[in-house]
Amino acid sequence: MKRILVVDDNHDILDALDLLLSLHDYQVVTASTVKDAVIAATNQQIDLIIQDMNFSQGTTSGAEGKSLFYQFKDITPDTPIIVITAWSQLETAIELVKSGAADYLPKPWNDTKLLQTISENVQQNTPAKSQKISSVTNQLIIESAPMKQLIAMAGKVAASDISVLITGANGSGKERIADYIHQNSPRSAQPFIKVNMGALASELMEAELFGAEKGAYTGATSMRLGRFEAADGGTLFLDEIGNLPLAGQMKLLRVLQTGQFERVGSSETISVDVRVISATNSDLLQAIKDNLFREDLYYRLNVVELNLPPLNQRQDDILPLTYHFIGDDYQLSEDVKQLLPKQPWHGNVRELENHCKRAVVLCSDNLLLSEHFMLANQAFTPIKIDDDKTLLKSVLDKHQWVIARAANELGMSRQALYRRIEKHQISQESDS
Repeated sequence: MKRILVVDDNHDILDALDLLLSLHDYQVVTASTVKDAVIAATNQQIDLIIQDMNFSQGTTSGAEGKSLFYQFKDITPDTPIIVITAWSQLETAIELVKSGAADYLPKPWNDTKLLQTISENVQQNTPAKSQKISSVTNQLIIESAPMKQLIAMAGKVAASDISVLITGANGSGKERIADYIHQNSPRSAQPFIKVNMGALASELMEAELFGAEKGAYTGATSMRLGRFEAADGGTLFLDEIGNLPLAGQMKLLRVLQTGQFERVGSSETISVDVRVISATNSDLLQAIKDNLFREDLYYRLNVVELNLPPLNQRQDDILPLTYHFIGDDYQLSEDVKQLLPKQPWHGNVRELENHCKRAVVLCSDNLLLSEHFMLANQAFTPIKIDDDKTLLKSVLDKHQWVIARAANELGMSRQALYRRIEKHQISQESDS
């Protein structure tokens, strides 16, 4: 069992991370002071560290976190460190990434993203393990011919600095391909910064990408470092690029052409060296016809296009991915092995992962059956409202209504779980 040291002066955060990580089979060591953190790192075998940036009441500069980071590097130089930070310490967090931090995540963090980052860095920090029936390349599980061809092309473009556009349906794994390109590029030791354009309010996109000066817009109480500056020397991954407004597209085109931009509210020109990888599930050529996307930007982004096929077109990947998602503690029945590749998988890899999580929740032993996956002979049996409500209630009760824990078991966000609870009018006292 891997041991993770979590350092934060907020005991609620320590409790939340302790619960989340324990549920995913990590041994958790917590420290609320710099002294306790240093003692833990010195006297215990730690596989990964998660640290906050401030540990004294009223401090916001991030100086304490910076100092602790370098102490950790002296004590245990090979241990991956993930920095959790507020926007006010983002510039310091970027400095730490350039100094060897594995990654930084903003507060409040996304549970799924945090677990993924931990998994990637813990596995990178340990000897490689053989997989059941799959080939794993930088955490890419590939057995199908289309994916092997795509990865071969990705490996070729990784060595250059050209812009890459990754296309494919939602949930098909575009971010994984972008990460693979970065990790196999000459920039692999530099930051890999990800931005989901679809998750940002349109009025904040320019500030997110290019930064903003204090007072540049309502709520800008301090200078905001943009993602281009954060990615200087490394790679910037722009997911759902089709959502970028036209004004932002013009500024992005300029950066791609010159490597220069200005923060929102500033006339000072900043120069960066950043490779851009973008991704979309939309038809950008149609968006160009509709005057929603700049044609010149499209051809700047699309020097090479990697089209990621949907999961139902790479059936040889389905069972390897399933084994990866269920882990070594569970087995598949023979009928499940036959049925899984026959499903339509409209939600692609993400849908498969969610069904695996549900199957594990519903299974009472270690053998996963078709009913645990809600499989029929040719397609998924539609989930009836009563069945959905029963499943949600049973998982919530199992975890004493700790929403973060239940949401992770069900493979959905906390917000999505809250919406389901409201939709089905579920309460702790209600009958399933």
